[in-house]
Amino acid sequence: MPARNSIRMHLEYKPDWEETKERYRAWWAHEYFGRCAISVTAPKADLPPVPPPPAPARIEDRWLDPDYLRAANEYRLSRTFFGGEALPVWNPGYPGWASHSCCLGARVELDEATGWVYPLWEEGALTDYDYRSLVIRPDSPWYVRSQEILRLGAAESRGRSLCTIGAFGATGDTLAQIRGTGKLLLDVADCPDYVRECDLYLTRQWMEMYDAYYQIIQPVDEGSTSWFQVWSPGKTYGVQNDFAYMISPRTFQEVFLPSLELQLEFLDHPIYHVDGEGNFRHVDTLCQLGRLPALQILPGSGKPSPLHYLDVLRRVQAAGKNLHITIPPEEVEPALELLSARGLFIDTWCRTEEEARTLLKNCERWSRESNGPG
Repeated sequence: MPARNSIRMHLEYKPDWEETKERYRAWWAHEYFGRCAISVTAPKADLPPVPPPPAPARIEDRWLDPDYLRAANEYRLSRTFFGGEALPVWNPGYPGWASHSCCLGARVELDEATGWVYPLWEEGALTDYDYRSLVIRPDSPWYVRSQEILRLGAAESRGRSLCTIGAFGATGDTLAQIRGTGKLLLDVADCPDYVRECDLYLTRQWMEMYDAYYQIIQPVDEGSTSWFQVWSPGKTYGVQNDFAYMISPRTFQEVFLPSLELQLEFLDHPIYHVDGEGNFRHVDTLCQLGRLPALQILPGSGKPSPLHYLDVLRRVQAAGKNLHITIPPEEVEPALELLSARGLFIDTWCRTEEEARTLLKNCERWSRESNGPG
């Protein structure tokens, strides 16, 4: 772990960056620093009505063209107010092409908003395949592109913003992309031991990818951020297993927990992305993991606010874990009435910079260390 305050840095798009880093350090340590952690973004005040850079005609260029990525990031970062713990992060978007499975040879089809990954091992039984044949070669096209764009982001970010380490997979989900979700559901019943072996192998490979990417962004910042935009003075990532939405706690524990524990040991400050109601059944298991300091509770598209699941939120806080929730600004005060501000991270947004600054001041007034458990 880097030494405390080993790098002092001014960021053009985050003038209070040094103070923000101290608040992040306190949050990771589960310390109360006078309010909850809160990330609030808004359009900057008094901006001229300048249109965004036109998107290239080819879909691939919208994700890969360096000139467009440079212009799109400059436009977004320069026109956004980053309040509280909000981070100005240079990123190329997360279309799936940079995922672990694509670096292993899986085909990806890009569209305007995402990327669709096609399985490599869809035929036959999982045991027909040797997982040791899954090798990332230095000349793997998507692996090469990932590093090229990461270098671009690191160069563009220097002194101005942070550079995301990216979004390139997680326990369970990489194997689900390689095998196909439906087939992997059968595999966990037919050959759970082999699934576990495959997943552990892929997780070790994921760690090697992380280290390669981490070295690229280190000249920009002493720590890291990822697709999950929280900052760590060391290695952080939003770990997840969305596939676990469809399996029991027992199967999760027996098949996928070993690889998750390996990933948690590798990272300095992991946060688990509990995505969707179906994954709430694993919260008790996750809360028992000593190397996991924080959980995000995200109900999923079309579901009620996280505050609707107050019992889940309070279980996380009662276990002494940091809690991350995304809510609209009008729910910030109710959240702080119901939950302890210690270890709480609220992600929100406002229509104007003035509203965002007012919300930050009110957050200090509404926060109580003793509200709720924790």
